[in-house]
Amino acid sequence: MGSASDAQVRFGRRTGQPRGAPVETDSWTDSQIPCGTLLPSGVDLRQITIIPNDEWQRIQDSLDKLSRKAAQLRAEKKAKKDMHLNSQEMVKHWTNTYAGMRKQKLKAKELRAQNEENEKQRIDVEEASYRAEERKKAIESAKIYQYYQTDRVKTFHSALLLSKVLKERDAQIQFQKSKVKTDAKWEEQLKQNFEKALQEEQEKADKRRSDRMALANDHLKQMKEREEVEEQRKREEEKDAKEIEKQAKLHELELIKQQEKKEEKMLECKRIHLETMENRNIIRAIEEQQQEEEDEKIRKFVIAKKGLANIRREKDAETHKLMEERKERIFNYLSEFNRKKLHNEDDIIARDIAEAEAEKEQAEKEKEERRKARMEEIKEYREAVVKSKMEHKNQEKKESEETLKALIKADKLFWKYEKEKQRKADEEKKMTQTFIIQQIAEKKVNLKQQLENDLEYDRKTEALELEKEKEFKQYAREVIESESKLTKNIYPLLRAVKLGPGGGRGRPFGERGGIRPSYQSRDFYGTQLPSYASRRPAGRDGVEKTKGRLGFTW
Repeated sequence: MGSASDAQVRFGRRTGQPRGAPVETDSWTDSQIPCGTLLPSGVDLRQITIIPNDEWQRIQDSLDKLSRKAAQLRAEKKAKKDMHLNSQEMVKHWTNTYAGMRKQKLKAKELRAQNEENEKQRIDVEEASYRAEERKKAIESAKIYQYYQTDRVKTFHSALLLSKVLKERDAQIQFQKSKVKTDAKWEEQLKQNFEKALQEEQEKADKRRSDRMALANDHLKQMKEREEVEEQRKREEEKDAKEIEKQAKLHELELIKQQEKKEEKMLECKRIHLETMENRNIIRAIEEQQQEEEDEKIRKFVIAKKGLANIRREKDAETHKLMEERKERIFNYLSEFNRKKLHNEDDIIARDIAEAEAEKEQAEKEKEERRKARMEEIKEYREAVVKSKMEHKNQEKKESEETLKALIKADKLFWKYEKEKQRKADEEKKMTQTFIIQQIAEKKVNLKQQLENDLEYDRKTEALELEKEKEFKQYAREVIESESKLTKNIYPLLRAVKLGPGGGRGRPFGERGGIRPSYQSRDFYGTQLPSYASRRPAGRDGVEKTKGRLGFTW
């Protein structure tokens, strides 16, 4: 078994040469070269497992199962989406679906709306053109009517009427001269013609009256519209004036509030200053009280020192007295002792005197030391008091300087604020002055422009008057030519065509466009004098006299 296992590889490995057998590569031919993947050199074949292709595919499928499934799902989803898009694209133009029918209805509705809008626009255009023609006709008729209502034309028409009246009078006179007796039928026909003429004249008068009423109503309407516009303008001006007044009051209130704030701030500064001064006075009083207490302590200390010194002097006097008494006792004792012992008297006396003097010197020395110690203590206390006073004085001076600096700083801030406020007020004043100057300049420019506009208006008015005069001359010449063929009484027409509008009989005013006023002039510029007409209505007699004066016989 062992030799068989050594001879070949089994159990999944390929059958080959025995292990350890030498490989003769040099003896292979090209047809004998093994196919497939060549193993790298140094690989142990015993560590390699060879599996079948089906097993290898199964392992690969097991490893790539999730990725392949995900790819398959993505592909299916993409295919469904493409199919859905293709379906939408396919049914987009179908007309037998709900969406298609709805689109067709909407499209038809839009088309109908467009047609209706086009029709309305056409009707509007026709209406606008019709109204424009009507307006043009109304403007032309108004121009003609206005032209006929001018003084020159009315005067000329009056002259034309006078010319026709004169012509009729001449015809009547001629007829009176050449007439014969008429029969009743002719009189009846004449009466009917007269009534018919009266009726026509009445209709014409009614028509003229209705036209005048319509024109008066139109003028009244225009006047009412102008009055409404003027009232609207006045209301707007009153509204602007109220708004300006309101703004001015608000500005005054703001200035009053600022003044009140300024006064409150000044009062607050004053109150703080008074509180500071009061606190300083209180601190000064407390310090003076403390100083008095310290002086009182010093006085008590000095009195106590004096008392101690007096006590010490009394004690020293008592000690001196005791020493004197002791000296006297010693002297007595020594005298007694000398009397008893004469042979050592000098030695004993000298020793006693030396002891007494030594004790006295010791006592004086101690007394001097105690005095020096007391004087040193007094000196140190005085130096401490003086130092404390100097420190207190320096501290008070420092606090006063700091308070003064704070007050100076507050005063500087206050004056800085005041200067800033004054600067703003000056700027506002300058802006106001600039605005006023600008308004004055604009007013001057507007006045100058208005004067130029007035001059331009006068020039245009003169040119228009000349044009009207030219037009009137053309119209009058045509009428005179036509009337001269029918009658010889054209003098009133020639009189009415004289130079200068106005129809007056005076000289024309060149400064006012050559006007010839029909009223009495007061000065060189044609200013009208007041006219006082009688309010008494003309009676029937006046009408008859006028008819008779004009030559009417009926």
